[in-house]
Amino acid sequence: MVRLTLSSESVRNTVITNEQGQVVYKTVTPFQLGVRTTTIQKIKPNDGQYHMHDQFDVLGKIEWHTFVSSKFRFGETEVETKEFIPRRGILGRMRVFIGPDSRPYRWHLKTRVVVLSRDDASRMEVARFHRATLGIIGKKRKAMLEVSPEVAHMMDTIIMTFIYVEKLRKDKEK
Repeated sequence: MVRLTLSSESVRNTVITNEQGQVVYKTVTPFQLGVRTTTIQKIKPNDGQYHMHDQFDVLGKIEWHTFVSSKFRFGETEVETKEFIPRRGILGRMRVFIGPDSRPYRWHLKTRVVVLSRDDASRMEVARFHRATLGIIGKKRKAMLEVSPEVAHMMDTIIMTFIYVEKLRKDKEK
């Protein structure tokens, strides 16, 4: 499994690192009244051995709306969440989408975590979010997203959709 650690459970403002501690993604959501927008950035490879400062490219943005469908933006493409990752299931606790590999996937918004599975007969789990623990019972750990190597080729899509569904799940928790 690929293990990505989050600096904060607030997925709209977090730094995501790989198992070596390198920053691979980060999210930023400036405070503002009205519509808020989360920018998801992805680390850009350094262009030489002497260029040691991390640089990021914008992977995409999520424009959060309350009364109408939120929006994903990838470059010049904008799509409403109700079309890209529509609700499904009792109480809308699942969100489904077609991955870049043309396979169907579904995020299940459970009570305390989100789980990504194939949306086919196999229902094979391919990613799971683990919340941070304080270490009162068991070992202390930061929030973590585990992703199967089988879907690592679509990590950008997993990160974008994870940010969206985990924010929805957390809102329902309140």
